[in-house]
This record gives sequence, C-alpha cells and structure tokens, in this order.
Amino acid sequence: MQIEVKSGDPLKISTAALVVGVFEESERQPPWTVAVNRALGGAVAERLSAGDLRGKLGEIAVVAGRARGVAAERVVAVGLGKRAALDLERLRRATGRIVRWLDDGRTKEAVFLHHLASDRVADVEKVRATAEAAVLAGFRSPAFGEKRLANGGSLARITLLAPEAPRTEPALARAVRMGQVIAESANLARRLAELPGNQLPPRLLAEAALAVKKETRLQVTVYEEDWIRKRRMGALLGVAQGSVEPPRFIVLEHTPGRRPAQSGRRAPRRRAHIALVGKGVTFDTGGISLKPREDMERMKYDMSGAAAVLGALRAASILDLPLKVTGIIPTVENMPSGTAIKPGDVLLSMAGKSIEVVNTDAEGRLILADALAFATELEPDAIVDIATLTGACRIALGGAACGLMGNDPDLVEELQLAGEASGEAAWPLPLFSEYAEDITSEVADLKNSGGRSAGALTAGTFLRAFVGDRPWAHLDIAGPAWIDKDKDYLKPGSAGFGVRLFMRFLEARA
Repeated sequence: MQIEVKSGDPLKISTAALVVGVFEESERQPPWTVAVNRALGGAVAERLSAGDLRGKLGEIAVVAGRARGVAAERVVAVGLGKRAALDLERLRRATGRIVRWLDDGRTKEAVFLHHLASDRVADVEKVRATAEAAVLAGFRSPAFGEKRLANGGSLARITLLAPEAPRTEPALARAVRMGQVIAESANLARRLAELPGNQLPPRLLAEAALAVKKETRLQVTVYEEDWIRKRRMGALLGVAQGSVEPPRFIVLEHTPGRRPAQSGRRAPRRRAHIALVGKGVTFDTGGISLKPREDMERMKYDMSGAAAVLGALRAASILDLPLKVTGIIPTVENMPSGTAIKPGDVLLSMAGKSIEVVNTDAEGRLILADALAFATELEPDAIVDIATLTGACRIALGGAACGLMGNDPDLVEELQLAGEASGEAAWPLPLFSEYAEDITSEVADLKNSGGRSAGALTAGTFLRAFVGDRPWAHLDIAGPAWIDKDKDYLKPGSAGFGVRLFMRFLEARA
C-alpha cells in the first residue's frame, strides 16, 4: 500500500473516494467536513438529521456519488465518536474501519480528511497514526492452497490531506514514512506469529531474520547448536533437547549511519545502546508437562516476542535511528519426547546459576535466562525482554495491556509512556522481594516456577536473577499478543504487539 501526504483543496482532488470524519455531535463537525457538506448542498447534514449517520466511532456511510462541487467519485463518511474523546487510538480505529471497508474490493485509491478532525493532537502524530493504522488494517494472514488465491485486497494508494500550506509537507511526509515502516514491521511480526509450527521451526525463523538483513543494513548472525553449547547455555539447550529441530541463537545489530565529521565541531558523544531480547519458542506443547489439547494450535504464536524484536530491529534500521540496538532471539521448539527435560531435572545456565525444572511448560524463562546473561555481557545501557511468558499475566490483565516489570523505575516509566503513545499499553507490576522465596530450590540456585500464585511476578523475579545490576525491564505479552476480538485496525489473530511500543521507546532514547 502506498501512502503519501499532499496539500490542496480536497473539493478539487479527483479520486475514487473522499473520506470525511463525522462527530456524534451533529452541530460541531470538523471544518473540512463542513466544507464538503456545503459543496454537496447539505448532503452530510441531511444524513445526520435523518439518523442514517450518527457519527458513532467506526460507522461508515456513503454520503454522495459524483456530485457538482466535489471532484471525487463518491464521498464516504466515517464516524469519529464524541469530539472530546477523539485521541490517537480512536483515530487508528476509525482509520482501520474505513481502510478495511474500502479494501474489500470497493476501490483502489482514496483521499483521507478524517485525520484532521482533532485539534488536540499534533499534525505529525495524526498522520503517523493514520498511516500506521492503514497499513495494519491492510494485513493479510498467511494462507495456503486454494485459500491463498482469495487473500488479496484492492486498496493500493491513500493520500492524506496536509492540514496547511505545502511548507508543512516535509515533516508530515517523514511522519507518514515512519508510521508506514513501523506498521509494515509489525505486520512482519504478525505474519511470522501466525505461521504454523511446521512452517516456522527455529531454523526457518533464523532464515526470516537473514531475509530482513537483505532489505536493511542490519548485521545478522545466526549461531547454531555447537556455538550455543560452547557458550554453556544449558537452560536453552535443556528446552531444545526434546525436539528434532535444533535450536538457534540469533543476534541482530543496528548501528546508525556515520555522519561526516565537520571541522570545528566536537566529537559526537557516545550513542546509547539498547538490547532487546525476544522469546522465540516456535511451538510450545508444554513438554513433559503437556498442555491441554484445547487451543494448543495457537501455541505457534509463542515466538511473538522474537517476532517483535525482529520487527523493531527492521524498523530501527530502515529509519536509521541514531542509537545502537542489539536484538537477541533464542529460539527452540518445546516438545515431549524420550530426550526431553523432565520435572526435577537440573540445568546449568550460562550465568553459572543452576535451575531446577519443576514445570517443563515454564520453558520461556529458561531460554530467556541464557539470552539475558548474553545481553549483560554486551554492557548495554538497558535491556528489555519481551515474551508470551505466563497465562497468569493474561488472566490478570486480559488483552488490554501487557505486564511490565523491571529493576529500574525510570526504564519502567519510559516503557509505560511508550506504550501510551503507541497504542500498545504496558501496565507496571511489582517485583517484591517476597516473590524470590517462591522460586527458591532445595537442590539448585533457583527453580523455574513458583506455582500458580503470582505466576507472572515470580516469572519476572526469575528473569531478574540473570541481569545483575544492569537496567532491565520485562514485558509479558501473553495477553495482547493474540487478540480474539476485532479491534478495527487489528483483526483477530496476531497483533504484532511490541513493535510499535519498542519504536516509541527507542525514538525517545535516541
């Protein structure tokens, strides 16, 4: 999908569809909606008066076909809800509804005006959110066989009207590009998370990372089992040993482009370095602690954290964010077999800590333990891990937000603010010292599960043991990574959760 921003008179723009926004309060409509209504001889107002159009969020109605005074073939109104409630998330939802409506074989190109309705949000944020939502709404899930033949859309180009004179276009164009690249990267994460387990074992997830390398300036290194063994990543190897699919350890590095030195200028200060770590369990049966059969087919998305890291590194490289970012992805299958780890087994992690495995379905924290230990060796300014880690967090927060824990209050606050700005909410949870007692083992330094009580928090406490004093935060995305309810710009399935949040966080750090 091509998205561009232009200034001009929307009444004179020739297009298949001109999209205007409508508030619930019929007497207080956006200025451009008023202008279009006037050009149409009051057609918008008539629909509102008749009750055919109420302005409810996401409501869609064709106001007019080709008419004198408007060059567009038709004018389509999308509801924006109450004027005072319109924010970036509601703008995303309205955009998602209209894009999916237009994309259903109805039109190939459109001009949008509805994003200009809010006067409480900066113009660059409005066009960025609109571009993000448009690309996210155009996502197509992986399909196979005959199903694949009917898996295309029609909407190919969207023009966003610039609010003022052409002088504003460069900044708005940059915002549109940023929104589009980030959303495309989130869609990559969604596609990977929705691929069946047999289509994306660890070796193919590694190939996906190498494919991203070809379209970016990322340095991507894929380490195989011999290297993993030499690094003494016993926790990761323990999870992997039950599968015929060998593990992989993927490292992606974004180093910003060097700017030419200028005489008389001081040497640039050291760039910030952030490490992002993503859980990459490409299919999770639970191992010997086997999961119930109901909905087990969804466990293909247990690598959503890895997908989010891969998507974020792609976007950071394409947009050349001015900070160093390292993405770390440990990836395995968790399978039951004669070689699988058993409850009661003890593993030795890269950090030198021994771990008693009391639940083989608490495998994500095991592979993250070695990945976090590896990340600390790089001495980054901060480490953030992301994982579909616990059902307990999904029960606590549902799909509205991910759980956020950490050892650095400033880092936790940064991530919470990034979540608010991105539309991917992160809710802080405590890591009280008492939780450490729940993961104390009689035979090892730690055990990998503290039981059902405070399950998300004991898991976070376990991870904390592998980062030392390095600033660290943990995002448990078990709830929002896979959505069951239509969110207008995100259809049910993988949400690509974390890519947009990470990018807001990295932008702020940069």
